[in-house]
Amino acid sequence: MSVLSYLKEFLRPSWLKSFFFAKTAPLENPPYFRDFPQITGNECTNCLSCKMICPCQGAIDVIQENGKWMPYITYGHCVRCGYCVEACPEEVLTSGDILDKKRLEGLEFIHEYKVIVDEEACMGCGNCSTACPANREIDPHIGAGGTAMSDDVLMRVERGKNRVLHNDLCKGCKVCMDTCPNKSIHVVRTVQAVQEAYK
Repeated sequence: MSVLSYLKEFLRPSWLKSFFFAKTAPLENPPYFRDFPQITGNECTNCLSCKMICPCQGAIDVIQENGKWMPYITYGHCVRCGYCVEACPEEVLTSGDILDKKRLEGLEFIHEYKVIVDEEACMGCGNCSTACPANREIDPHIGAGGTAMSDDVLMRVERGKNRVLHNDLCKGCKVCMDTCPNKSIHVVRTVQAVQEAYK
């Protein structure tokens, strides 16, 4: 086929019109789409639940402006998981249809934390147990090596390894993770939606 034939084909009025005036359907977000969290206007109590549940370091912080606490989202770190919206008891944040679905279906979001210790990597230094705010609240005299006489603490060092005794006491602050030199401890965050009638 010659060049002239190509030109003849592409210079047809119908082809030029379809090429230069092509239109696509407008993009619409699906109803389950979760955008970056937005402020609802409800009062923040600085409980830090949003910050504790967030799986991305540096994605959310709670700052004080003009005497009022307010969550601040760093978009470059946020992955739009919606955990902060689900964890906030005051509904200070919203994203997508999370809060609408919560009200419509009568849901309550229950968030939990689970401390997992890699026993092979743990060297029993006790940094995590000593630094843990929940431990210090229960046993202010917890030993420098993470040993504690109380069975009520979240975790303590036993036989040279850190042992988790009461996961339900974990508030998700991640101090144990930050203080572990071997990165042998990890805080897993979970959020579960349950019907308020079946709590």
